[in-house]
Parts: sequence; C-alpha cells; structure tokens
Amino acid sequence: MQKHLRINEYKVLFYRILLAYIFYFIARILFYLYNKELLRVDSFSDFISLCYHGLAFDTTAILYVNLLFIVFSVIPIHRNTNSGYQKFLFYLYFTTNLAAYFTNYIDFIYYKYTQARTTIVALNVIEHETNKTKLFLSFLIDYWHVFLLFLGFSLLWIYLYKKIEIKSFKPTKKLAYFGFSIIGFLFISALIIGGIRGGDFKKSTRPINILDASRHVKNIVHSDIVLNTPFAIIRTLFSNSFVKTNFKDVTENVIQGQVQPIKTYRNNPATKPNVVVFILESYSREYIGSFNKKLGISNYKTYAPFIDSLAQHSYIFTNAFANGRQSIHGMSSILAGIPSFKDAFTSSPYPKQKIESLVSTLKKEGYDTSFFHGAANGSMGFLGFSNILGIDHYYGRTEFNDDSQFDGFWGIWDEPFLQFMKKTLDKKQTPFFASVFTVSSHEPYIIPEKYKNKFREGGVPIHKCAEYTDYSLRQFFASAKKEPWFENTIFVMVADHGNQVFYDDYNKPINRFAVPILIYKPNSKYVGVDENLAQQIDIYPTILDMIGYKKPFRSWGRSLFDTTQTIPFVINSNGNSYNFLQGNYICTFDGKKATGFYDKNDKGLQKNLIANRNPEMNALELRCKAFIQDYMERVVDKKMYYK
Repeated sequence: MQKHLRINEYKVLFYRILLAYIFYFIARILFYLYNKELLRVDSFSDFISLCYHGLAFDTTAILYVNLLFIVFSVIPIHRNTNSGYQKFLFYLYFTTNLAAYFTNYIDFIYYKYTQARTTIVALNVIEHETNKTKLFLSFLIDYWHVFLLFLGFSLLWIYLYKKIEIKSFKPTKKLAYFGFSIIGFLFISALIIGGIRGGDFKKSTRPINILDASRHVKNIVHSDIVLNTPFAIIRTLFSNSFVKTNFKDVTENVIQGQVQPIKTYRNNPATKPNVVVFILESYSREYIGSFNKKLGISNYKTYAPFIDSLAQHSYIFTNAFANGRQSIHGMSSILAGIPSFKDAFTSSPYPKQKIESLVSTLKKEGYDTSFFHGAANGSMGFLGFSNILGIDHYYGRTEFNDDSQFDGFWGIWDEPFLQFMKKTLDKKQTPFFASVFTVSSHEPYIIPEKYKNKFREGGVPIHKCAEYTDYSLRQFFASAKKEPWFENTIFVMVADHGNQVFYDDYNKPINRFAVPILIYKPNSKYVGVDENLAQQIDIYPTILDMIGYKKPFRSWGRSLFDTTQTIPFVINSNGNSYNFLQGNYICTFDGKKATGFYDKNDKGLQKNLIANRNPEMNALELRCKAFIQDYMERVVDKKMYYK
C-alpha cells in the first residue's frame, strides 16, 4: 500500500531537492572565500547567520529552477518509476540545476568588478561583444580553478543523486494511487508557491526580491552573501526597475528646490573651445597619487605618473564618485548626465528618446562630435547609445583598420589607438567635441609584449595596465601639444567605474565608486584641488558652464565651478539600494524609505545612526526621494530635455 501512496517517491524527491540546498550552501562558502577581502565578516556565527537568512533566497531559486522537475516527478502517469522515465528526470534535473548553479561560480570572479550579484543586465552587456568565445576561453584559462571546482562539485552532486534510486513499480490500486497523487500534488504546489514567495503564504505580501536581502544585514555588502546568483538573475529576468514613483512629501516645488533639474549658468563669457573627454576603463581613484595625498595611506605607490604631473596644472576633484557600476553606466552618466541605479538606463525600455546631453548642446553650438573606442564596433553598446545621442562620428576597431595592434581580447592597445585619435582630430574643423573610451586597463590585464619589463605588476594585476594607459596618455599629449588646436581645448579625465582594490580604504562600500575627475585647459585659470563631493553627472554641466553656454538645459548634476545653485552631492546604487551623499551624512535608501544614515566619513557604513534622526537627515532623505521621483518620471515619460 505504501508504494501506492508513493511515499518512497516523495522521499527521493525530497532528497534530490535537499542536494540542491547543500550545494548552494557550498557555493555560498566558496563565494565568500573568493571575495573575503570585500565581504569581511566578523565571526563564524555571523557568517552562519547570513547563510541562514540566505535559505529563503535559495528556496526561491531552487524551486524556480526545479519547477518542471518537481511537476514531472509527482504527476501520476504510471511510468514514473521505470528506468526510462527516471533517466529523463535525471537529465532534466541536471540540465537545469547545473546551468543555474554555474552562475554562482561566475560571481566568484565577476563580483570583484561589479560588487553586486550578477543579474540579467549582464547579458545585455555581453550580447554586444563579437568575441564571446575567445573571452570565455580566456576566462576558462585564467580562472581554471573555478571551473575545476565547478566540475568537481558537479560530479559529486551527480554521484550523490545516483546513490538513492527509485525502484520500478506499476500501481494496481488505481484509486489509492490517483487519489493520493492529487492530494500530494496540491500539497506540494502550495509548498512551492510559498517557497517561491520566500516562505510567505500571505497574498497581501509580495514575493521576496533582491532588496529583501538587505533587511537581514548590518553591513550592506553582506546582502550579497545572503543572496545567490540564480535568484538575482531570475528576479531580474522580466523586471523593469524604471517605474515612476510618487512620494507623498515630494511636490513639484520640492523637486525644483532640491533637485533643480533645469540649469542655467552665466558665470563665463561665451567661447567655443574644443572639448576632449577621456573615459578611462576601470581607472579607480586609488591608482593616482595626486588624488590620494589626504588619505595618509602608508607606503602608497602611484601608478599614474603622467596624470600626477598633469594634475599640477589642472583642476582635480579628489572626492569624486561614479554614478554606476559598469562601463555603459559611465558613458551615459558622463556624456548625458544620466546615472544608472539598479539597471542601466541603456538597458531599460526607455533609451530610444530625445536626450539632451553634452553632445546635443555642443552640436547646437556648431561642434563636430566624435566617439572613439578601440574595441569591435558596437562593443559594450557604445555604438547604439552614440547613435541615440546623435554623435556625428564613431571610430572603433573597424576604422582603426590594423589588427596587428589588437590586444587579442578587447580591442586596440591604448597607445596606438590614442595616436589614431590624435591624427583624426588633427583633420577636423574646430570646434570639435571628442570622447574616447580606453580599453587596455581591463581584465585579463595584459600589456604589449614590448612593455613587459617596463610596466610590472604591482599589488593587483591591473596596476601594470594602469601604468601602461598612463604612458599612452603621456604619448598622446606629447603629440597633441604640437598641434594648433591643443591650446584651445578643454581636456577631461574620468574613470567609468572603479576596479581591483589594493588599499583597504578603497574596499569600503562607498569608496568602491571612487573615481578621479581631472579638468585641464592649457594656460587657464582652472588649476587647483577641490575636496567637495563630485560625480560623473557633474561633468556635462561643468563643461557647459566653462564655455559660457547660457541657455537652460536638463541636468541632474551641477557645475563643479558653481556652488550657488546646487549643494554638492553624490547619488549611486550598489544594485540593491541607493546611496545619497550630501553634507554631513550618507543616506542609504531602499527605494521607499531611508534604511540608514552614516557619518560622511564612515565610508564603510559601519555605524548606522538612523535611531537618532535629526532635521539634516530628514532633509537628506527628502532630497533623495525628490531626485528619484524626477529621474523616474523624466525617463519613463520621455522628458529628457528642456522643452
């Protein structure tokens, strides 16, 4: 009778699902070990507590991945127990589970660069690459140990699965068999629904999402230990984080007063200098000595001697931050003043609209506009966004037309490509605007063979690449200063995002967004050091202020040379929650309410002061709400321009 009630089948099903939990737990331990410098946990008990809270997120992921497997395991079709059907279940189980499980292993390495669990957005970046196979093989070779671990634990999983098998049985008591099967199916369905929702069976509550991981931690970065990568991918698979908000305390007057989305500057006479913006791949503020003098890091070493020398004749902003975590985030933030939060603006349903930007405003003033990127044309989505912004000329690997200078992975080495850019600019009529996105300071962190003894690896592999890119910039400036257009050009240097960390101070959650901003104009008044908060979205209005552009324009940033309109601030997101920095505090915001307030110097977000809220904290939360509300409304309603 027990066989007709299918008790043994349910026990085996439970065992097979339990195996998934065990291996997800192993993956969480490995994820922490690979990233322990970024995810420091104070004690073993704290780690176990994080793992416990992670069970809800594991449950959701495992049930989603195994939904078909569970259904086919419990439906009553008489043949459930025969060898052919069990073989079908075996392949279904491991095809789905190992594909999902592998994404955890990707984040053993990828997390170092994004500081967030991988979501579906990562696929939007990869789809633009033409050399996916080569990049995968490079990843396989460089991180062979990750693949070896995955293979080893996969084989162990298969071995344990096969240890307990279901014996073949043909039911004869059909009423008992079908009756109990229906009851069992309904019971298991209810458990699945509750499990997918995160253990909550109430209709009034929503299923758990990525933000819910932050509820269980004191240190915000520990939410990535609570999460697992399959969950992050599944929960963002059909999500759209670009949704209009309507905070009760945010009125149009609050937005105009606190955000000032329309800017007008009248500080300088109208001029038309050339503008060249260098977006330096992964070039953290950490690597540049001139930006680190006040930090007091013992035995500090710079990897940018040329940028340091240029900084002596420039205006540099030593407290600047990125508005996103990926390269495409950097492009939209710098050129269009559009930050990216949970998802990239360019990956949303809304980038194909009229966008007021540095490009559009300069084109109105008669500027020729160009974008340079030494990778395959279209890589990173840059070509598509360039077209949306209305850039006149795109110069990529195709236009360079000499693959002898190809690095074998991403694009043309920085030194020859910057020289190509210089020669291209020599032929242009002034005024012109040009932006270049460098490629050489990127994983797998290689430099040209001829420089292997000139630029040596420092504390982390990217250091030698940072030196090589710095050297490439030196060669560009040495050539460009001989040209007549050089003296009347504003040069801007900024990183798209941070990257590998060597010094502890840059491991702190807020400082992972730390980037350099440098503005250089030969023989100009713009020389000095500014320690106020700055961000990538400030570059667009700053340049318009410098050239004396007097028309109103849309900008969420501020001119870095004008403190009369907007108080210095920074906004960005770790993918789960917002960070809003202004005045004496840092506010963390989950999209609905403030979850923490920290002293402005507490970049590690160690001491939450929310229990002792004061008027300045309340005002900070209101400004954050106002920014998000105006941002979402303008993006969704396609109001990314001034009239």
